[in-house]
Amino acid sequence: MSTGRLPFQGETSALIAEQILGSTPVKPSLVNTEISPALEQIVLKALQKDPAKRYQRASEMQADLEQLRPQSGKYAAVQKRRVSAWMLGGAAVVLAAVGIGSFGFFHTKKAQPLTERDTVMLRDFDNRTNDPVFDGTLKQGLSVDLAQSPFLNVLSTKKIRETLRLMGRSPDEKITPDVAREVCQRSGSKATIGGSIAQLGNHYLIALEADSCSDGESFAQANAEAARKDDVLAAVSQASAQLRQTLGESLASVQKFDMPIEATTGSLEALKVFSQGINLREFKGDADAIPFFKRAIELDPNFALAYASLGVAYSNMEEADLAAQNIRKAYAMRDRVSALENYRITGAYYQYVTGELEKARATYQLESQAYPRDRLAHLNLGLNGIILGHWDEAVLQTEEALRLDSNTLMTYSNLAVSYFALNRWGDARKVLDQMQQHKMDSEVLHGNLYFIAFLRNDHDEMLRQVAWGTGKPGAEDTLLSQHSDSEAYFGRADSSRHYSKLAAESAKRAESKEVAAMWRTGAALHEAELGFPDRAKKEADAALALSHGRDVEILAGIALARSGHGAEAMRLVQQLEKGDPLNTVLHVYWLPTMRGAAELAQGHPDQAIGTLEETTPYDLGGMLPLGIMYPVYVRGLAYLQLHNGAAAATEFQKVIDHPGIVQNFPIGALSRLGLARALAMQAESVHGDGAGAARTKALKAYADFLTLWKDADADVPVLIAAKREEARLRAAGQ
Repeated sequence: MSTGRLPFQGETSALIAEQILGSTPVKPSLVNTEISPALEQIVLKALQKDPAKRYQRASEMQADLEQLRPQSGKYAAVQKRRVSAWMLGGAAVVLAAVGIGSFGFFHTKKAQPLTERDTVMLRDFDNRTNDPVFDGTLKQGLSVDLAQSPFLNVLSTKKIRETLRLMGRSPDEKITPDVAREVCQRSGSKATIGGSIAQLGNHYLIALEADSCSDGESFAQANAEAARKDDVLAAVSQASAQLRQTLGESLASVQKFDMPIEATTGSLEALKVFSQGINLREFKGDADAIPFFKRAIELDPNFALAYASLGVAYSNMEEADLAAQNIRKAYAMRDRVSALENYRITGAYYQYVTGELEKARATYQLESQAYPRDRLAHLNLGLNGIILGHWDEAVLQTEEALRLDSNTLMTYSNLAVSYFALNRWGDARKVLDQMQQHKMDSEVLHGNLYFIAFLRNDHDEMLRQVAWGTGKPGAEDTLLSQHSDSEAYFGRADSSRHYSKLAAESAKRAESKEVAAMWRTGAALHEAELGFPDRAKKEADAALALSHGRDVEILAGIALARSGHGAEAMRLVQQLEKGDPLNTVLHVYWLPTMRGAAELAQGHPDQAIGTLEETTPYDLGGMLPLGIMYPVYVRGLAYLQLHNGAAAATEFQKVIDHPGIVQNFPIGALSRLGLARALAMQAESVHGDGAGAARTKALKAYADFLTLWKDADADVPVLIAAKREEARLRAAGQ
């Protein structure tokens, strides 16, 4: 006010604030030669860097100013008004300069609040400290902080990378302001948000800025100061809360959804490693991300988000016990995270730890209401539908998740699985094509491509998909096991054993004992269904020696029951009942299936059917892995034992009619044999003119199965029995 210019100037708010903290202003008398030395001293004292050297009370400044005021005449009145105005302006400058937490806002133009429909994107932080710990870390911290806002719609990292590819740029390119503006315009976003950090002595200055995508002009800024390195994340949270309000979010919303970043982790090193893990998970997969999440936890044992992310990664890798252990730890710390992450952790806890699917569903519904643009809430609701066999609901929710974010691998995969289940082959194929167009090159994509090749009986293409996984942890063993299932489906027992062994060995090399045990249980089920009970028992025992995870015990128990060891299977049932009393899927699907199979093995088919009635509402459930539609198949076997051919045929036909649910698991083929046996049983009870037609229908069913198994190993007991039965039926008609 005394010189007509600002003492600190710069192109950005960060540069201005940096000068406030570190630069000595030009003496006012060098700009305005008419200013008195006394007034110049007052101004310079107010601008001292050391707070102790500044005015400590407004009365002190007033006393000095009073000494300058003329005591008479018109000139004195004018000066009084000018001095009073200067005092108000000076007080504002002092407050801005001495504030430890926040420097407030510096606007280059009038703020333009956003609406809930507008999308914003984050650009990379400008790290001016030369300390690499801030590289990527503060952007991740800001991302976590802004994600809790139900108002802001932040463009996903995957969408940014996809847009960069369309621009002919590397998806890993640094998101500078110029690059951000172009991505912002191409994606239809409204603004970019970036930040910078500068070190001034022992202090750190954080500056956040929102720029318009249309003209690149800054329209909202916030700055905060950290007295030491450990306070940097707190400063980012402070600035973020201020920026959110300036961008148009209500104060009530900011206050309600304002869990500071440091509540999740106060360790910059842990956040940096965690950020690297998040990036790897999104673009390379869970196996690559797991070591980084584990390291983040080592750096900060109270890092709730890291535990949750590690748990989800383990779940996706079929490590159910490790998943539950880590999600349980995250759940115990859920009060330390934002409301959004609290929803996600709570939902994961109910889904993967206690197995209470109704509570998980209720949590995801609340999440979708609080955060309508959150695609994960809809994705998880869709997954809930997949598990329970509510396929129309699964499609509806997953399509909504895809609409909200078209660059998420699991969304595409779950949608393809749902289309497969509904026999919507064309829609599923389109989804896989889109995954390839988006270069989502992972075991999830290749597993689905493998299934497409399986449907076409394209053995060479199936092997090409398996070969893709070679040397890729998590992908190699999964695809090898998938191929083992197919070989068993076609009755090629020796080949199935070979690939099962390779899958288990691959999982062991990756130090995934529970996954290796799962592949051994798959082998046990193959042996049991193909008619090799001794081999089935050996594989089940080997699986249980590796792991006593819940899923391992379930599938090992079914394999034991199907190979004639019903009493051992029932002991596993009792253990599971005691250890997991709340799990929805366990109690409505798996335990009845285990009991039914055990009762069947012990010669009680009527009891088996009664037990298996419990699973009827969930018969079409996508109960991965390996057990899809198993209760339906076992129910059909029980009806065969009771010589109820009509009821047995109904059950086996249900399996045959849903190839997209059963996929390449052997019971899909064996249900054709079950149908043939059921029809033959019906033919035996028909007399007169209808007997010949019934026998012809049964012979056709046998022919369908034997054609499917034309390349099966000759020593497979099921094949030997089927050929004998078909010959007997044919002879009876001659």
